[in-house]
Amino acid sequence: MSIESITLVRHGATEWADSGKHTSVTDVALTAEGRKDAQALWNHFVEQGHFDGVYSSPMLRAHHTAILAGFAVPELHRGLCEWRYGRYEGMTTAEIRQENPKWSVFRCGGPGGESPEAVSSRCEELLKEWNEKGHRHVLCFAHGHILRALAAHWLGLDLRFADHLHLDPGSISRLGWEHEVPALHLWNYCPQRPVFGPRPG
Repeated sequence: MSIESITLVRHGATEWADSGKHTSVTDVALTAEGRKDAQALWNHFVEQGHFDGVYSSPMLRAHHTAILAGFAVPELHRGLCEWRYGRYEGMTTAEIRQENPKWSVFRCGGPGGESPEAVSSRCEELLKEWNEKGHRHVLCFAHGHILRALAAHWLGLDLRFADHLHLDPGSISRLGWEHEVPALHLWNYCPQRPVFGPRPG
């Protein structure tokens, strides 16, 4: 595999994300705080090395984050869209668990949306495409659940492992290698917030 690193950026805050609503096909915008999240990324990336592939989900919240972070023309890729929740779109986890007490998107998917198997295949197609293009250092702006799924897939783990990966809005993570073994190099780093501090509000 030619890929040496994949840098993952979750989009900045939105009203739906702040309220815990599951957001996939609903094209919500960044809040003022979300725009600050995205702008704080610029100082981080201006000091980073070269990316030979820069991608974004076409959804406004991800694309706008990429632009505010200093990447005006990322390649928009539908493979980076959020996990489609189907009937659970716009619902919180608490509301969903009134119906299905043991629900997790990584184990159950969304009724009328995507299954874990479908999302795993989508992750595989992304990695295959980037590898075939000869990318060595990829940067992608996307959404919480698809990025957590992509990380689990990179590590060669069942998607259920992604339940253990917390990801904040406006965060940066990096996938790479430990010798020949896929590894996490960085996870959930938020340039706009103290490393050990809670998110404001």
